[in-house]
Amino acid sequence: MVAEIVQIFVLLWAVIDPIGTVPVFLAVTRRHENKDLARIAVQAVAIAAGVLLFFIIAGQFLLEAMSVPLAAFQVSGGLVLFAFAFNMVFGESKPEEELRILQSANDTAIFPLAVPAIAGPGAMMAVVLLTDKHRFEIEHQLLTTSVLLAVLACQLVLLLLAPRLGKVIGASGASVVSRVMGLILAAVAMNSVLVGIKVFFNL
Repeated sequence: MVAEIVQIFVLLWAVIDPIGTVPVFLAVTRRHENKDLARIAVQAVAIAAGVLLFFIIAGQFLLEAMSVPLAAFQVSGGLVLFAFAFNMVFGESKPEEELRILQSANDTAIFPLAVPAIAGPGAMMAVVLLTDKHRFEIEHQLLTTSVLLAVLACQLVLLLLAPRLGKVIGASGASVVSRVMGLILAAVAMNSVLVGIKVFFNL
């Protein structure tokens, strides 16, 4: 049970990348008063939680309504996660990429902070795969949801501490962490692809 919780936590931490979101948050809120930072952080995490919980509840139903086997989604999701991880390691890190997006976007808690900084495509796919209703009992789904909320709680704490953390780790430090998480995510993504192929072909 403990090993399973750790595995889920590490996967969700990698795809959400709470530390990598810190410099994005600092850039988004650079023109706001200090008294507004906590409100923006809470709003962003709440919106991201709502998006990810929606995918936990309805994501698989939407796939089945379109007659898409979850095994196929698992393979495609694993490939997308791998591409996401590959980009984290060799391309622009999460902070660099989303700071670039910010240059042409409004400074709001919704975009790019809640989506895609916190609830990005990788996180959306990960929660659907981790709560596969054909593979996991309701207890496992509730466990995954609880771990997700724990990761989001950590994200909220980091955002509330963002001004102090920004001075400590800086953009370069966040970039290093993001690349390490990308390496871990690549291994998890490849495992997802292999499991999806095994299920699809009944190997």
